[in-house]
Amino acid sequence: QVQLVESGGGLVQAGGSLRLSCTASVRTFSNYAAGWFRQPPGKEREFVAGISGDGGNTGYVDSVKGRFTISRDNAKNMVYLQINSLKPEDRAVYYCARSQFTSSSSVYYARSSYVYWGQGTQVTVSS
Repeated sequence: QVQLVESGGGLVQAGGSLRLSCTASVRTFSNYAAGWFRQPPGKEREFVAGISGDGGNTGYVDSVKGRFTISRDNAKNMVYLQINSLKPEDRAVYYCARSQFTSSSSVYYARSSYVYWGQGTQVTVSS
């Protein structure tokens, strides 16, 4: 069973930055694409950023391009999300997820592509 644990959320002023971290419990984490999703209050969970298993390819939803950066350290079984220039609309619970596919170079955008999820970390932005 794969366990994912997110950390790094908190309360930040608009324009500030946060770095979210996700730790995976298994060494095979590097074989799979990973992603970050978020769920704003009262809304559906949405894709934010994805990264291929080898870390060579990334993808983002348009609303965060240029502000968010996803990365991973496979030696540490970690995935990160650097969030800069935070906006009030970035307020959400952020979830780390691992895909079901073992492709080393593909990025997956659909929620259905992910089978393991963390418990989420809250990001709140004050204006």
